[in-house]
Order: sequence, then structure tokens, then C-alpha cells
Amino acid sequence: QGSQKRSSSTPETPRPKRAPPSRSPYGLFSPGSFSPSVTPSQKYSSRGGRGEVVASLGSVPGGAWSGRGGCSARVFGEPGQSLGRGYKFMFQRALDVREVLAGRVEELGEVLRRHHGLEGFSSTALPAQEPVTVLGQICCDGNGKLNPKSVLLVGDREHSGGAQVPLDLSELPEYSLFPGQVVALEGTNSSGRRMVVSRLYEVTP
Repeated sequence: QGSQKRSSSTPETPRPKRAPPSRSPYGLFSPGSFSPSVTPSQKYSSRGGRGEVVASLGSVPGGAWSGRGGCSARVFGEPGQSLGRGYKFMFQRALDVREVLAGRVEELGEVLRRHHGLEGFSSTALPAQEPVTVLGQICCDGNGKLNPKSVLLVGDREHSGGAQVPLDLSELPEYSLFPGQVVALEGTNSSGRRMVVSRLYEVTP
């Protein structure tokens, strides 16, 4: 018999690929191979307790609970008056959440002003050659972790209109910040683009 010629592969006539094996070697390491006797989960339609009311607003008269370790909780006012109308949990509108957060910043700002004896707050967006005191929330300039070069201050709505300014913390001897923290800062912002912080006022317990 004559010798068989090896099939040549060119761009015009590519060599046919081998057919995949009937059983993949990756199946040996699949979760099903390690636990082949797992009981299949029940279907969602066959679950129990459908439509069962677990808790409802105002269902507990008095609204007082107690737990281990001497902890207790109490609802102020009548339970039926805690909420004016029904709402879906975690379905709040973004504008409503923003209003609550802005009010919280103003409330904590007043606590800072009285506790540290501050005269008032200035805007974070205006250049300041002399040291000024501003109020706002700590945030990060990106999606990464907070570091000394990525700290921003989002000014409060009343004085700064929510304007952001990068912070230079090199003059502080020590500090501990986290995103969302409400603080009052004293420093200079000569260019209007970066505030050099000289003092940090935090909300103390």
C-alpha cells in the first residue's frame, strides 16, 4: 500500500478541527461529582406559608420589647401613628432619601457648632485666604478605598449647596475618617480647588 499523505492546512483550506470528546474532563471536578446524592430543592410553587402575615404595623399593643442582656426597645407614641401610610421597604425614592440625609447633616452640624463653640460655617466652593470652618460629609473621589489622597468633602446644602472639595490632610497630626462621616473642618482654600485642613471637629459621644 502507498504511503498516506499528511493533510496540509492553509488559510484557504483549513484543517478540520477534532470533534470534542463525548465526556469532558471538567465534569470530574464539577460540584455534582463531589455531591451526587444531593436532594433536589423543592419548587418555588410548592413552598409552605404562602401569604402568611408575620408582623403588621400596630399589631403589638404598647409597642414594647425586651431581649437578653438587659436591652429593651420602646416605640414613642401610638403604634398606629408611627407611620402615616403604608410603604414598601427599600422602595424609597432617591429624593426622599436625599432629604433625610441632608436633614441629618444639618442636625449634626448644629451639634458640632454648639459642642465646639463654633461661630458658623462657610461655603466649600468659595476661595478663602484666611482659615474658615466648613461642614460636610467625607467621601472618596472614586470607587476605591479611602486614602489620604482621595478624601473629598461634600459640603452641606445650606452653606455649600453640596459642592465638593478635595482635602489636604498633611497638616493634621492624626485623624480617622470614613465615607459618610459628618465633620466640621477648619482650613484654607486659597485656590478654591483644594482645602488644606488645619483642624478637624468630629461628633463625639
